[in-house]
Amino acid sequence: MARTGHKKSAIRVLVWLGVILAVMTAVLAGGTMAGQASWTPKLALDLEGGTQMILAPKVEGGSDINEEQLNQAVAIIRQRVDGSGVAEAEISTQSGRNVVVSLPGTPSSETRALIQASADMNFRPVLLNGPGTPVPAAERTPEAQLPKPTAKPTNGSDSNWITADIMKQFEALDCANPAQDKQERSDPAKPLVTCEPATEETPAIKYILGPVEVKGVEIQGSTFQLQQGAQGAVTNEWAVNIQFNAEGTAKFKTVTERLNQFYVAAGGETGTDPKSQFAIVLDDQVISAPRSQAVITDGRPQITGGFTEQSAKALSDQLRFGALPISFDIQSEQQISATLGGEQLRMGLLAGLIGLLLVVVYSLFQYRALGFVTIASLVVAGALTYLAIAVLGWTENYRLSLAGVAGIIVAIGQTADSFIVYFERIRDELREGRGLVSAVENGWKRAKRTVLASKAVNLLAALVLYFVAVGNVRGFAFTLGLTAIADLIVVFMFTHPTLQLLARTRFFGEGHRFSGLDPERLGAVPLYRGAGRIRTPEEKPAVVRAKNTGASAEAERRMTIAERRLAEKQQQLAGSSKGANKEGK
Repeated sequence: MARTGHKKSAIRVLVWLGVILAVMTAVLAGGTMAGQASWTPKLALDLEGGTQMILAPKVEGGSDINEEQLNQAVAIIRQRVDGSGVAEAEISTQSGRNVVVSLPGTPSSETRALIQASADMNFRPVLLNGPGTPVPAAERTPEAQLPKPTAKPTNGSDSNWITADIMKQFEALDCANPAQDKQERSDPAKPLVTCEPATEETPAIKYILGPVEVKGVEIQGSTFQLQQGAQGAVTNEWAVNIQFNAEGTAKFKTVTERLNQFYVAAGGETGTDPKSQFAIVLDDQVISAPRSQAVITDGRPQITGGFTEQSAKALSDQLRFGALPISFDIQSEQQISATLGGEQLRMGLLAGLIGLLLVVVYSLFQYRALGFVTIASLVVAGALTYLAIAVLGWTENYRLSLAGVAGIIVAIGQTADSFIVYFERIRDELREGRGLVSAVENGWKRAKRTVLASKAVNLLAALVLYFVAVGNVRGFAFTLGLTAIADLIVVFMFTHPTLQLLARTRFFGEGHRFSGLDPERLGAVPLYRGAGRIRTPEEKPAVVRAKNTGASAEAERRMTIAERRLAEKQQQLAGSSKGANKEGK
């Protein structure tokens, strides 16, 4: 029953592996038919060529850009370009003044706009808010009832900022169609009508905002962390912390003194007065509009309210990277050829094929027919990796560079290592005299711990390299980690189940001399013959005994210290037993 159960389990696992491959193929086929994906992986700049843009940074106020600001500009662009995955873009500075951006392929208009966009961040008080949908024409405020300010505004929260034109613009704004309502860059000294885009948790909201009162350049830094309760205990709520410089601290204190008055007057946490909110605006779009629940005197406000770890990190990054008021003009744009070209790719692929061929030759020489399991496993691992790279190229804009190809080539040897560990464990079990079915199960129990430990180290190295490196090195780390995962899937879902099934065949189960699992060649003691029949050394022909002399020596060489001591002890006991028998006679 146990053997039948193992067989059914092996078949079930192989079927699941087939389902995974079929689903990945179907997904890629669907994307290809829709014109959004391709059967071939996307190539990076060094293999495909692309577009090079030279950007001239512009600082607010027309002042010259310094080296620190230029480095920050490069960091901003790199974050924007790499935000969707490993795009293998190259971003550098030129002559201490310009930024050079090289992108694979031809960038879309959205990508160009993203690169050129200013990182202009500021803080504005909220005057009015409402749902992000346009007010139906029949329900809009009649002309006679539109606001008509009678005095100049005295502060950023003064309702006299809202004119008739501002109210009309607010009621007509549709946050679901931002292209229709796209505005020019706003005047920081005037009110702004804008939106906060919808998220998975909240719908879109539109606002009338007062003039800028605190600028993003006055942010020194931002972090995100789990919120602490009143007693100092850590809660499960995420919070975003901001730190202002001295000038920003003074301005923020003045603003929160005013906003907190609206908060208290509206009833505190139960109130809904929009004038208690302070909107954080990035490129004229609200990214958050928290309420001021206290007067902040130290310039270290904390934003809370339903954040997940991901949304808290996103807001913290926007505050940190969006605080620099720099925009970019494209001075020149040109198509560039592949920096390495097809010849280097062909040489890299040739090196990979040679390495793969050597692995195949070694496997067949060392393991005979069992080596075909290694070859089949490598084919499955290659198919998984190829499909994953192609799908990621479609969904995450991943591009394969020559460094990524090198990562795949390196992984061939690491993948073969897993199979060798497993096969040698099985052969060790056979040397101890177990049948093949038992040897496969016991060998797997011992081998999988080694395989898991090895792949954990590979994945850890790939993760560290990916997060501390940039550019092509990240591509190498990515493919190295991806192939390690594919290796684990293949070993657990293909190699082991396949051996479970092969162990029940006559060719492998009876230890054919070309199977790679011939117990006599492995020096198995005691030797088994056929379906578990034991043959003593006296029954062996002289030729077989001579042939197994080397195999026995090999088996002895492979014994651990503990196994060698146990064998010596058994020999001593056997010698004592024979001596006792002679005396008894």
